[in-house]
Amino acid sequence: MEAISLIDTHAHLDELNNLSKILKEAKEAGVRGIIAVGSNVESNKKILEISIGNPAYVYPAIGYHPWNIKDEEVEENLSFIQSHVNDCVALGEIGLDYKIKVKKELQQRVFEELLNIAYRFDKAIIVHCRYSHRQTLKRIMDKKIRRAVFHWYSGPLDLLDEILAEGYFISATPALTYSPPHREAIQRTPLERILLETDSPVSYQGVESSPKDVRITLEQVGILKRLDLSIVSKQTIANASHFFQIPFIIS
Repeated sequence: MEAISLIDTHAHLDELNNLSKILKEAKEAGVRGIIAVGSNVESNKKILEISIGNPAYVYPAIGYHPWNIKDEEVEENLSFIQSHVNDCVALGEIGLDYKIKVKKELQQRVFEELLNIAYRFDKAIIVHCRYSHRQTLKRIMDKKIRRAVFHWYSGPLDLLDEILAEGYFISATPALTYSPPHREAIQRTPLERILLETDSPVSYQGVESSPKDVRITLEQVGILKRLDLSIVSKQTIANASHFFQIPFIIS
C-alpha cells in the first residue's frame, strides 16, 4: 500500500473500545492527526482527556449533539462548553436534526447559543444537519460564523452551492462507497473545500469504522475526482490545517 498521510477530521474516540490499539493502527495507516468530537458533557470530558494523553495527535472538538439534547441538561452542557471553549480547536458536533423526537424549538435554542459561543471565540464549527439543511445554513450565516464544515453532506445540491459560496466546507466519509447523494455532493465540491473523516465508530454496510478507515475516504475521493491519492492527501491535509488552524506535523 502506498505510503500516504491522512487526517481524520471527525471521530468519536470516546465511543471506541481498545483505543490505544485503534490509535496505533491509525498511525500505522498514515493517519497523522485526528479531530475527536464530543456530543455532551460526559463525552466532552472524555475527549479532552484523550487529547491530553495524545498531544499533537488527537485534537479536541467539544459539542452538544442534537440527538443528546435534554431540556434538564441544557444549562450544564452549555456551561461546560463555555468554560472549556479555549481548550478545543472547534465546536462540534452541533446542529439540527428534524428527524428525531427532540423538539425543534429546543434544538434551535441550543444551536443558537452554541453559535453565539463559536462567534465570540472565533471557533470553527462541525455541523450535523438532517432534514434541516437550509435552516442550519441560514442560522450559521446569520451569526456570521467564519469557519463551518457540513459533516457527511448528502443534502440538496443547490444548497451545497450556497454553502460553498459562503466559503464553508463539507466532509467526505466512507459512505462514498455506496451513497449516491454523498457521492454527488463530493463530485460537485472542489477538492479545496473537502475534509476527510470516518465518523468512527459508525458502521458502513455492517462494518464498524475506526480512524484508519479514513484511507477508504481518501481513495473514494480520488476515484471521484480522478486524481492521484498523493494530490488528494496533500490538499485535504492543507484544508484541515487551514480550517482548524493546526500546523499538522507530516513526516
